[in-house]
Amino acid sequence: MDSTPSQKNLLRLRCSVQNYDWGLKGHDSRVARLYARNSGSETRPDYPYAELWMGTHESGPSFVVHAPRASNGVSVDVDDDVGVSLKKWISENPNVLGDKVLHNWGCDLPFLFKVLSVAKALSIQAHPNKELARALHKARPDVYKDDNHKPEMALAITEFEALCGFISLEELKGVLCNVPEIVELVGGAYANQILHINEQDGEEKVKSVLRSIFTQLMSASKEMITKVLSNIKSRLQIESQVRKLTDKELLVLRLEKQYPADVGVISAFFFNYVKLNPGEALYLGADEPHAYVSGECIECMATSDNVVRAGLTPKHRDVKTLCSMLTYKQGIMHAGSSKGEVVTEGDVLFAPANTEISIESESELQLYRAGVNDRLFQASF
Repeated sequence: MDSTPSQKNLLRLRCSVQNYDWGLKGHDSRVARLYARNSGSETRPDYPYAELWMGTHESGPSFVVHAPRASNGVSVDVDDDVGVSLKKWISENPNVLGDKVLHNWGCDLPFLFKVLSVAKALSIQAHPNKELARALHKARPDVYKDDNHKPEMALAITEFEALCGFISLEELKGVLCNVPEIVELVGGAYANQILHINEQDGEEKVKSVLRSIFTQLMSASKEMITKVLSNIKSRLQIESQVRKLTDKELLVLRLEKQYPADVGVISAFFFNYVKLNPGEALYLGADEPHAYVSGECIECMATSDNVVRAGLTPKHRDVKTLCSMLTYKQGIMHAGSSKGEVVTEGDVLFAPANTEISIESESELQLYRAGVNDRLFQASF
């Protein structure tokens, strides 16, 4: 398809919001404030605003809003009427993706951009790799609606807390020694396997033992989970009178208030607890367990909404799939630091391939950009 002038201009987008119950409520939510500015909609003070989606995913599509040419010659959409979906517009103008993106991913945006406002913990979850995503989608399309994987990166814009990846073997041994209720829950035989294994036994052996004890934990009966959590809570409340509780113990008490009698609260002892400062980032590959706990972030991922959950959620749980799919790698996940048109807070713009952009600002300005990394093409072409 031949390029037309409109295909080389910035497009203003009207984006979608997700009102999951873990979102911050009303004006306290950055998502709510951005969505109000982006859409012109009123926000409800008692309603949770969890995620702002910018992309082509059908569960939360963005729309191109039509507008006249700006005075500086750059056409940007500013009209109040929502136009065609971004996905449909891209399908009719595939050249806006650039030849290399089109060659690798076809006629669709290969990533999904989000803003998250987290008031309480998200579910203990993992995202399937491509092969498993296809199998899950084929077997349960009502639950797993995409056949694509979902690696993701979160960039903190406030102080941000998360659980991610399994703690080291030595740390896990410490947990079993210091949290006797977990030994009661999983049984002495499983606990002893961990206590008597060493790194010298080999990575695969360690992973196998970790998989066994974690699966036993996540498969425990509701009655046992309720009993063990009650015992943990009582013990920590007593011990807090004579010593300072650890960050992980304080987190477990917080999670128990949010999700009483939930196995995900106990599983927190198995995961790394990380705290990001604004500007620091966290990458989560396929099949890695995680749960965001609190704070606000920018998130970018492959275009997918596949989530396998097993705790800290009222939604569908698939414990068997989650426990079988995880990599069981141990140790901390990677964390690090990290248009010619008038734009304000809440504006979202789509820039077609090969569009030149210059930015001028009279005051402090924060812009977040998602795109396909050039290094991918340097490696493949």
